[in-house]
Amino acid sequence: MRGFFTRFAIAASGFALAVSHPVSAQDHAQAGWSLAIHGGAGTIARDSMTPEEDAAHRAALQAALDAGAKVLAEGGSALDAIEAAILIMEDEPRFNAGKGAVYTWDATHELDASIMDGRTRDAGAVAGVTTVRNPILLARKVMTDSPHVMLSGKGAETFAAEQGIELVPPSYFDTEFRLKALERMKAKQLSALDVDVKFGTVGAVALDKHGNMAAGTSTGGMTGKRWGRVGDAPIIGAGTYADDRACAVSATGWGEFFIRVGVARSICALMEYEDQSAQAASDAVMDDVKALGGDGGVIVVSPSGEAVFSFNTAGMYRGRATSAGINEVAIYGDE
Repeated sequence: MRGFFTRFAIAASGFALAVSHPVSAQDHAQAGWSLAIHGGAGTIARDSMTPEEDAAHRAALQAALDAGAKVLAEGGSALDAIEAAILIMEDEPRFNAGKGAVYTWDATHELDASIMDGRTRDAGAVAGVTTVRNPILLARKVMTDSPHVMLSGKGAETFAAEQGIELVPPSYFDTEFRLKALERMKAKQLSALDVDVKFGTVGAVALDKHGNMAAGTSTGGMTGKRWGRVGDAPIIGAGTYADDRACAVSATGWGEFFIRVGVARSICALMEYEDQSAQAASDAVMDDVKALGGDGGVIVVSPSGEAVFSFNTAGMYRGRATSAGINEVAIYGDE
């Protein structure tokens, strides 16, 4: 099957690298586990954030990173680690997931999430839920306690209630700054990209000490979305994918393009069938997204413990940690 994915080959000039000091296979051999997280990508520049906002975002990323790293350091599973990290970000209003979800055109909230186990390739996803406090928990229940991969809308919420998942009134997700974004969008006839500035999807990928990988993604979607729009976050193979033979991926970006490219699965396929590195495969697929007119970013962990980022936007909220001692968070493209 070599050559099957050659249309993704990287041009000689290369893709703009959005990561420094990738975690190497040697690091993993010594360390045993690896974790990467993201909190969205987009037009994120230093001059657009106050020092206080910068510090608050870094602290939120660090809290999520620490939660996932703690699980892995104590010998926990990759699935438990990504769930722990994503729960922190779903409860943090600064991110467009859970509590901080953006508003739909009708001033409501519709949340999506997905999770995948790289050991078995079991997966679970939910779309368009409105009362589930932490959609990542429900996605995992779909994977473990239902015969299905994806549930949506009222059916997903009925299943959540049956499984004892915490439900909240829709008003729980209300935030003033997200509402103002919707109002500005309608008043000035702007696009979601103009008011959101960034894609606020959150996600995590991990390799545990047992050599198993997992990936998860959660989002509130795009400001002003209509007609039950669903992006890439809950779609296995687009926004989330994990396979112990290849990689674990979580994406954030303009969902329609990530669906069309099949971003997460394409990265893993390049690594599995073309023997490309995590960085090369990620850059190649993100280049393909850019060629179609889309933007965003991905986080990827490989079986060797490589933890990399690739994005074609000005910045991406991100972080990574390994038991080799790497522990860092970053926001801007030049970090």
